[in-house]
Amino acid sequence: MLIDAIAVIALFVAIMAIYVVSLERRRFSALPRDANVLDQIRRLDEDLALVEAAVAKMQPVLKGLVDRMPGAIRYAAVVTFDANDERTGHMSRAIALLNERRDGLVITLLHGPRQSLFFTKMIRDGQGIEPLSVEEETAVQRALAGM
Repeated sequence: MLIDAIAVIALFVAIMAIYVVSLERRRFSALPRDANVLDQIRRLDEDLALVEAAVAKMQPVLKGLVDRMPGAIRYAAVVTFDANDERTGHMSRAIALLNERRDGLVITLLHGPRQSLFFTKMIRDGQGIEPLSVEEETAVQRALAGM
C-alpha cells in the first residue's frame, strides 16, 4: 500500500509536469518570431518554481501517509461456509482484515434459518487473541497468504 501511495503521488507530480510543459509549448508556439525569448525563459522559470513549491507542499502529506501505512488494511480474505449443516446454502462468512503488522480482526457472520449472528475477534501478529474457529483461522491464513 505504501508503494501504491507513492506511485499515486509520483503519477500526480508527473501529470502536473506534463501539464506545465504543455502550457509552455502553447506559449512558445504562439510567440511571434521577434518575441523576447528571455522573458519567456523567465516565465518558464517562475512556473517551474511553482511546481517545485507544490511538490514541497505535498511532501508532508506523503510523510503522513507513510507514517500511517502500518495501520492500514493490507491483508484481507473471505471464507464462505455453512454454519447449519448445509441447510442455509453456504451463506455464512468469516472475513479477516489485517494490517502490515498482521494485527486486525476477523468478522464472522453466521446465517441461520431464523436469525443471523455477528461476531468479531481480535488478531495480534497473525494469531487470535481468543480461540478462532476453523473458518476464522482459514480466513486469517488466506489473508496472510494473499489469497
